[in-house]
Amino acid sequence: MNTFRTGLLMAFMTGLFVAIGYLIGGQSGMVIAFLFAAGTNLFAYWNSDKMVLRMYGAQEVDEQSAPEFVHLIQRLAENAGIPMPKVYIAQNPQPNAFATGRNPQHAAVCATTGLLERLSYEELAGVMAHELAHVKNRDTLIMTITATLAGAISMLANFAFFFGGRGDNRNNPLGPFGAILIMILAPLAATLVQLAISRTREYEADREGALISGRPLWLASALQRISANVQRIDNVDAEQNPATAHMFIINPLHGGGLGSLFATHPSTEQRIARLRGMANEMGQEPERGPWS
Repeated sequence: MNTFRTGLLMAFMTGLFVAIGYLIGGQSGMVIAFLFAAGTNLFAYWNSDKMVLRMYGAQEVDEQSAPEFVHLIQRLAENAGIPMPKVYIAQNPQPNAFATGRNPQHAAVCATTGLLERLSYEELAGVMAHELAHVKNRDTLIMTITATLAGAISMLANFAFFFGGRGDNRNNPLGPFGAILIMILAPLAATLVQLAISRTREYEADREGALISGRPLWLASALQRISANVQRIDNVDAEQNPATAHMFIINPLHGGGLGSLFATHPSTEQRIARLRGMANEMGQEPERGPWS
């Protein structure tokens, strides 16, 4: 199903690229945009994970540089029945985390320094189990491609504004109006891309992650703590790359503006309520468990 959704997304983005190319330069612009879209799709498939990690200055860690964290990921990956992903840490004060990669064999998980500093070991286990659930469910491919293509559309829209809006550009069917139209449609398209990532994906990752860690309340506690900190701690890198906001366990944007446009996550309160209900069904109480 995720492969099918990814194909639809890439086809939609290709069509949007071609439409923008036509508005910029007519039929010749359309051909150039199609070639650009094809190259971008291929590049996104193979390299989008690396680009996202680079956006956040994430550094890969191992058993020597971050033994406790890496060992935790190893244990959770074994529980999930997936290959050990690469492990990254991003220097960022906001507690948050994301997963990326085109499949479980080429996956990476990343936590911010704020997450490692502010969460308990059990809460951290809950968060990283959630991210490994995204890997197991193969959500990461569509997540990373979405982020890359949304950024590419914004870049092409800027190109249209600066080079397609001149009144003497005879190849542009709509002239300056077309350039302005593109500038308006670009952020809307980026928003639609975010909405294409179903909210049920987060609910499913919460459920699967709770099964991987064995303790739904660890993740519930972590979500509550992360959400409270996100409201008062800026994530500058995310503000500069809002198209990646949907990749995080909690939306890193806040304060209105673009933050409200990219609010793709379900309500934290609803997610916590579901996890508490799951814990009740499992007969678990809010106490420390076997990871301590």
